[in-house]
Amino acid sequence: MEMRSDIEIAQQTTLLPITEIAKAAGIDEKYLEQYGRNKAKIDLSFLRETQRENGKLILVTAINPTPAGEGKTTTSVGLADGLSAIGKKAAVALREPSLGPVFGVKGGAAGGGYAQVVPMEDINLHFTGDFHAIGAANNLLAAMIDNHIYQGNALGIDPRKITWKRCVDMNDRQLRFVTDGLGGRTNGVPREDGYDITVASEVMAVLCLASDMADLKERLSRLIVGYTYGKVSEQKPVTAGDLHAQGAMAALLKDALKPNLVQTLEHTPAIVHGGPFANIAHGCNSVTATKMALKIADYCVTEAGFGADLGAEKFLDIKCRMSGLRPNAVVIVATVRALKHNGGVEKAKLGEENLEALRAGLPNLLRHVGNITNVYGLPCVVALNEFPTDTEAELALVREECAKLGVNVVLSQVWAKGGEGGKALAEEVVRLCEQPSHFSFAYELEGSIEDKINTIVRRIYGGKGAVLTAAAAKQARQLEEMGYGQCPVCMAKTQYSLTDDPTKLGAPEDFEVTVRNLKISAGAGFIVALTGEIMTMPGLPKVPAAERIDVDDEGRITGLF
Repeated sequence: MEMRSDIEIAQQTTLLPITEIAKAAGIDEKYLEQYGRNKAKIDLSFLRETQRENGKLILVTAINPTPAGEGKTTTSVGLADGLSAIGKKAAVALREPSLGPVFGVKGGAAGGGYAQVVPMEDINLHFTGDFHAIGAANNLLAAMIDNHIYQGNALGIDPRKITWKRCVDMNDRQLRFVTDGLGGRTNGVPREDGYDITVASEVMAVLCLASDMADLKERLSRLIVGYTYGKVSEQKPVTAGDLHAQGAMAALLKDALKPNLVQTLEHTPAIVHGGPFANIAHGCNSVTATKMALKIADYCVTEAGFGADLGAEKFLDIKCRMSGLRPNAVVIVATVRALKHNGGVEKAKLGEENLEALRAGLPNLLRHVGNITNVYGLPCVVALNEFPTDTEAELALVREECAKLGVNVVLSQVWAKGGEGGKALAEEVVRLCEQPSHFSFAYELEGSIEDKINTIVRRIYGGKGAVLTAAAAKQARQLEEMGYGQCPVCMAKTQYSLTDDPTKLGAPEDFEVTVRNLKISAGAGFIVALTGEIMTMPGLPKVPAAERIDVDDEGRITGLF
């Protein structure tokens, strides 16, 4: 087979008009708002008015990411096409890519090879403008905060206690800490400030968890932007509602709230909407997108960001808890190469057979498998993305170790063969969806904030527990006194390790996770626990993907992959 880049494959594929995709999915044209020929938004009234029963929900997650690559989005798309190939009515629900990773490390996040959502250039770059709307709403609130202070500060906001940051959808480390309002009184009030990447904005989390416009406005009104002057015991939170900002913010988000309909290379319906990062936010596409996909298909495939310790944990403990969604089956994606990397093999030698390293790296996969089956009580399959360098002995070892946990391993060939290469995985997923499950959360909401964090570290990461710094312990007490003690916890942690140290690969034991900061996302409804060196504004790598991206005189983009 001739090797072609992802973007070449996408550009040489004939797309169906989005109206045809919608018709096949049972979406009447009256619910569509078209953005050109190949993409459209779906009005939220579709969810209210459809009488169709929900299909089965399949969650795709993965081992901790490595430089070797795992292929979670590619597997999600290929599985949906594989389900279609075996005669099932399928759909896939995915997150929208952030421009930060697109121009930073990834160069694109719409799948790969013959398992992509298209038009991939649009999806990766500006799409339907959702992220721009989220950034505008976030920054409108920031402007209203500083204007309120400038205009007399009737609410008594302490500029030193403002927690709301501006945002931009780009990896830009220069903006992590800034001082603004300089240049004299007419140019604002000087203060220390900073930027988050848009996908870390709480507005993104709110949009992805909101069920409709009324819920969106209610959540926006609860956003805490800072605190008033006074002693700690006297300080009161200031909200977007106090600033009367929620209406204007919702107006900016009116269209962004509606999920986007596109298609895979094989014309399977794909709903792509929302995109909070899983290492610094809850890492799932929107609740409305998932619910719409469940209404248009008998099998809905969705993914959660990064490894199962982050994305899947938050999907199950936050998104499912808030939405009532329950997966029927879980797919954990891995590669032999990535498992050998977890076993200590450097990237240049991952193509060589190394059973010893593979055995050393397998505990990472087995920890995630055990969490899904034992902690959450869900049926599970391991999707092993095929590489030409994989040997029969290596594949047999992975199958053998997973079989000890009662879990099958299926070789996935969707990158090279599309839906045809996903048939075996689709058959196993259909079988699992009929198996009994006993879903439960990893933790209950009763108890202290520290109790919930400790439970996550012990049950999901496999560590001894959490250590809260003095500042974090104080924040925990304050949040509990404010009435937020019963919220779920969103762990902000490195994606590269089960610990808070990105260099500790495999499945470490007897470790502690240090929580250095706690903050309430009152609109989203969860507490964010920041661990290790995690940052809400990433930086570009030494050689960013942006250096390889270009566009020719005919408007054809190159370099996305």
